[in-house]
Amino acid sequence: MNAHDTFLARHSFIELTARERAQALLDKGTFRELIGPFDRLESPWLPMQNIVCQSDDGAVIARGMLGGEPAVIAAIEPAFQGGSIGEVSGAKIAAALEMALSEFDAGRAIRPVVLFETGGVRLQEANLGLAVIAEIQAAIVALRRHVPVVGVIGGMVGCFGGMSLAAALCTELVMTRQARLGMNGPEVIEQEAGIEELDSGDRRLIWSMIGGEERVAVGLADTLVEDDTAQIRDAVLAAFARGVPKRHRTEAVDAYLDQLTKVNPDAIDPDTLRQLWSPS
Repeated sequence: MNAHDTFLARHSFIELTARERAQALLDKGTFRELIGPFDRLESPWLPMQNIVCQSDDGAVIARGMLGGEPAVIAAIEPAFQGGSIGEVSGAKIAAALEMALSEFDAGRAIRPVVLFETGGVRLQEANLGLAVIAEIQAAIVALRRHVPVVGVIGGMVGCFGGMSLAAALCTELVMTRQARLGMNGPEVIEQEAGIEELDSGDRRLIWSMIGGEERVAVGLADTLVEDDTAQIRDAVLAAFARGVPKRHRTEAVDAYLDQLTKVNPDAIDPDTLRQLWSPS
């Protein structure tokens, strides 16, 4: 099969909904949703602002088997409010991770996966969203002592804001070439600092700075994959096979502080950053 046929035969991960992504990663026939849309766990704050709710608040929590082992997947739906995290959606994700932690406390292993696709906190819920993102981050740190916590950023929304910090806390991070990862999104930077600071419409520039290929090259993510469900599933399984590392990326504080001293913020570009920060 040539490259053209391989491309056409792939099963796009990006084009799937959050629910479909979780189903695609879990072993066939094992998907079971927790707190699904028929439970009607909706945001109480959005109707006050004349915003239509979604009955799962944009977060899908699923149990099942992954590579023959019990797993829990938290998937964020980018089609609802840009994947933003509110009180309810964030609480569902935090509770899923805390449930996994309780499984380990009871002597039962489980594989936790977070499918990121989010602009960060939901502005309409402000501090409530920020508080629950902190709970997600704390749960990841507690859980990763027992088992790899694997994050996936598929695209095209990417992962920004407080949830980018949650992604960084994951044991391993899988990204597609189309995915983006950063604290502030390019549109926000342009809005606040002007187009002279950053042209968010320059797609080549944006992806060269915060795209999946660049983030893996500088060691801020671990595995680069194509937009293919099978590749992503294989990458997730490989991350679990590697097990818990001796030291997580976010524990290498001194190394990152040393790397920052090598950067001149007035004369930096993606290629230079790769030369300075490439893990190899």
